[in-house]
Amino acid sequence: MRSATAGLLAAAAALLASCATPTRDYRPDAQAMMKRDFHARGSAGMERLNEDGVQATCNQYMDNPPQEVAARLEKAQFDAIKWPADGKLLGDWKAGERIAQNGQGMAWSDKGGVGGSCYNCHQVGPRETSFGTVGPSLHQFAKKRGYGTEIQRYAYGKIYNAKAYNLCSQMPRFGHVQALSEQQMKDLTALLMDPASPVNQ
Repeated sequence: MRSATAGLLAAAAALLASCATPTRDYRPDAQAMMKRDFHARGSAGMERLNEDGVQATCNQYMDNPPQEVAARLEKAQFDAIKWPADGKLLGDWKAGERIAQNGQGMAWSDKGGVGGSCYNCHQVGPRETSFGTVGPSLHQFAKKRGYGTEIQRYAYGKIYNAKAYNLCSQMPRFGHVQALSEQQMKDLTALLMDPASPVNQ
């Protein structure tokens, strides 16, 4: 009985010791595997496998980097936002709704035309019955926050590059990666900000 108990205690101690041992970093192996096994096809090129500094930082810290690191990189992302040259942040909310509903773009089989796929992650309009919940509800976005220039600028900037506001945000950097045009981002901003938009009803 004593030997069985001693054996169990020894096994438990070994298990605890193995848990305390730092685990190996498998990220280089994973990156090498992706570069070996993925192949360019259509518009999906191999450059998509290359992490930039923000992605590498978020991966390294499992989306929770030190505050000073996040603040420095967020500032760099914010400083790189290209604001509309004409100073106008709002386009046509009706065009914005079409972009929000459109899930096309950046897949290898897409022939052209890119949408925002906004409903994949957000509730946007009140009549939409199927939407994702990865991101917050955007229903009554401006009605709750105000219709002023500062919130318009925030909405446009967030669409352009969400990582300028939250470094490890899961939201795509639509302007940063040139997935959406300036006009498309203006139209999406109008969808969120126009008082006549269904979003604000």
